[in-house]
Amino acid sequence: MAEAHPGNTSQAAPTHPITLAIDIGGTGLKMMTLDNDAKPMTERVRSETPVKPTPERVTEVLETLRKQMPEFDRVSVGFPGVIKQGYTLTAANLHPEWIGFNMQGELEKRWQKPVRVANDAAVQGYGAIQGTGVELVLTLGTGMGSALFTRGRLAPGLELGHHPFRKGNTYEDYLGRKGMKEIGHKKWNKLLLKAIEQTQHTFNWDHLYIGGGNAKLVSFELPKNVSLVSNQDGLLGGIKLWGDQD
Repeated sequence: MAEAHPGNTSQAAPTHPITLAIDIGGTGLKMMTLDNDAKPMTERVRSETPVKPTPERVTEVLETLRKQMPEFDRVSVGFPGVIKQGYTLTAANLHPEWIGFNMQGELEKRWQKPVRVANDAAVQGYGAIQGTGVELVLTLGTGMGSALFTRGRLAPGLELGHHPFRKGNTYEDYLGRKGMKEIGHKKWNKLLLKAIEQTQHTFNWDHLYIGGGNAKLVSFELPKNVSLVSNQDGLLGGIKLWGDQD
């Protein structure tokens, strides 16, 4: 059952092109339309990710959500994995059938609109960053996503969540939803703080943005150059995938 979530929707006549923004996650699929100024035209709608999240099942749910949306001119998709030329190369928190799947081509065929697909953390970053200096984005949800920007330009392909963190395990093993349930909120927060310190030494970032569904569980005081950002940025950032045309 799809859920609607209120947002600051645009009341004035929309400016074209209108973008259908999609955020695919391991537990939820979200969608809204944006005008050309990246202002929401509709409330965000959400549906649970299918239990067996194959490309076919996920696209069926997206089709159901799409029917709740007004007309649109193009589509932006944030996907939890590595994307190259519209193909999904990794999908650790979904299903093996995603490996090598042409998501861009499938949605263009279904909806007869141009589609661009990018890593979900990168899209969230586009919605959150200031575009100055070195900025790192971490998304905490089913897994742990990451994106690195230098003066607003994305360094593609960063999958920090799958890098070694401690005791032979990865960042995602501890900071993803499964790890959090195993170690508890208190230790999860302690390890998140350690991860923040490690990424500072690794990337020398000027600002860190933490998003995703579990960002709300952060319980320690953040440094001044670390910000919690809205989950909605994972949709609003979709407009930036078309920056070369606007």
